[in-house]
This record gives sequence, C-alpha cells and structure tokens, in this order.
Amino acid sequence: MEREVIDASTASVTDGNRPTAAAPPRPALPLATAAVAAVAATVTLTAATAWSVSDILPGSGLPAATGAAVVTAAVLTLLRPALRAVRSGRTATAAWSRGRRADARRAASEAREDARTVLGWCLSALVLLGSVWFLFANDRAVQRTFFDGEVMGVSFSDITLAFGTNLFIAVIAQILILLWGLALALARMAPGRAGRPLRLLATTYIDAFRAVPAIIIIYLIGFGLPLAEVPFLSSLSPIWFAILALTLTYSAYVAEVFRAGIESIAPGQSAAARSLGLSQSATLRHVVLPQAVRRVVPPLLNDFISLQKDTALVNVIGTIDAFNQSKIFASNHFNLSSVTVVAVLFVLITIPQARLVDRLVIREQRRGKGA
Repeated sequence: MEREVIDASTASVTDGNRPTAAAPPRPALPLATAAVAAVAATVTLTAATAWSVSDILPGSGLPAATGAAVVTAAVLTLLRPALRAVRSGRTATAAWSRGRRADARRAASEAREDARTVLGWCLSALVLLGSVWFLFANDRAVQRTFFDGEVMGVSFSDITLAFGTNLFIAVIAQILILLWGLALALARMAPGRAGRPLRLLATTYIDAFRAVPAIIIIYLIGFGLPLAEVPFLSSLSPIWFAILALTLTYSAYVAEVFRAGIESIAPGQSAAARSLGLSQSATLRHVVLPQAVRRVVPPLLNDFISLQKDTALVNVIGTIDAFNQSKIFASNHFNLSSVTVVAVLFVLITIPQARLVDRLVIREQRRGKGA
C-alpha cells in the first residue's frame, strides 16, 4: 500500500488518525492598515494642537510651529514601517494562496511586529499631544494654576531650603529603621520554646504598625506625646516626632523584608557553620546576614523611596518641610505652582533611586542564573 506523505506545514493538526488542514496565519493586513491610519491621525492632531497653541499664546506661532514640525517629522518616520507592514501583509496573503505556508507565516509575523511598533509609538505621541492640549485648555488656566513661572521662581529657593528638612528626616529615619527593623526580624525568628514570647511580641508589633496608616501614627505621636507630658519625649521638636513616627511605622515593613532575606538562605549553610564550631550569633553575623542583606537591598530601597515621599506627611504636626513651605506660597499667591516645585524635587531624588533598584534587581537575577 502506498503511504500518504503529509507536508508538516500544511497539516499540523490531527483529528484522530486523519490529518486536517493547517490554519492560516492571523490576517495582518487590517492591523497594518490601522498603523497607517494612526500615523495620519497623529500628524493631523499634531498640526491641530500646534494651531491651537499658537492661537492661545500670542507671539508663539514660530515656537509652536517648530515643535509641531519636530513631532511631525518624528511621526512621519513611522510611515516607513507602517507601509512595510502593509506590504508584508499582502505578501502573506499571496504566499498562503500559493501554498507557501512558511513564507506566509513569516511575512504575517513581520507585518504584525511592524504594525504594533508603529501603533505603540503613535500612542506615545498622542499621550504627549494630550498633555499639551490639557496644559493649554481653558485658555491656559491649567498652565497658570500649576506651572506659573513667576510663582515657581519666587518660591524655589525657600522650598529647596525647606526640602532639606525632608531629606534630614528621611536619612536619620532610614538609619534607625535599619537597626530597629533588623532587631524586630531577629526577634520574630527567635528559635525554640524560649523564643516564643519574643516572637509573639514582634509579630504583634509588626502587624499593628503595618495596619495603621503612617499619617495617624505621626498625628498621635506629634500631638499625643506633648499632651501626655512624657518625660524627655514630650520635649522633642516636631522634626524628631516625625522621625520617631516614621521609624516606628517603616521598621515594621523593613522587618518583614529582613525576615524574607534571612529565610532565603539555605539552612545547610547555617548547619555547616555550626559544624565548624561557630556559635549561633557568629553564624548569623558572619554567614547568614551578609548574604541576606545583599539579597534584600532592592526591596529595602523601594521601602526607603516610599519613606522619602511620606516625609511630606509631617506637615500635619506643624513641621516646616517643603510641602508646608509650598502651601504658604500657595496661600499667598492663590496659585499651586509652588506645590509643583515640591513635586519636581521629589521626582529628582526618587527617579535615580528607582533606576538603581532596577539595576540591582537585574544584577541579582543574573547572579541567580550564574551569568
């Protein structure tokens, strides 16, 4: 009996013993056409936005036209991959009709990839245009409210000086949080029956302070301790009340980060260290903690980024930080541009740390893969 030979590219799905025809690739031509339409729409909206800006801002015709020309030129560079996607889509259709299945699938894949790239960049350009439109909406009311250059210039120096208070609170609190958080983590992992009371106390503390919002802790400590006239503590300044409140709150989170890092170390390493004669504390100090701390640096930095932002909460107890200083300017000028200055300062110190966290995470992943 003659054996039937089946081409793998034409029959990849089987129904019992009977092969069925391979499914054609997903049509790429509609997506490619949408990419071309997106380029045309983006160019049109760019021109409309430039016209709107030049109409609102007298004398800004040349800068608006220049900006629009730059955006339009950038968008028009996408026309080439968009047209290539259309061409690949047609090639895929023709190749499939002629029975060249592999060529059809490859052309369809290339068309979809080009079309999605164009759509992604067009979406980014539309978001940019939408931001510009929002900024100049309502006869520049948004721009005057949030980005008034005169108010920003007047308030910049005082707000920057007050921002030093935020940085001082953040740095001192981070040092205390590292120490107190590690102590809590070790207490929660106290071994044996004798360590049960410590574990219970540490668990209760961590659960309680993670459950209460930081602003409530700051409020209770900032106003409660002076009212209670607690010796020594009631005489502290609002800045130290803020440091104390943030330390108590964030040490609960950091304790869990430390605990996760310590538990990620293989128990065999502790057993090997103990077999060499190291004590429990020496094993923890020389073997476990150095590895655990290296692993938890990225999540610790994430927590400290959140801490830096939460230093703005200390304004509720009267600390003159950057946010409080900006509110004074906002009240005097009936304008929120000074608050925008604070936001920009936080962005400037936060983004570099965020990128550092990304690099540390990538390095840790490579180390885990043995690269």
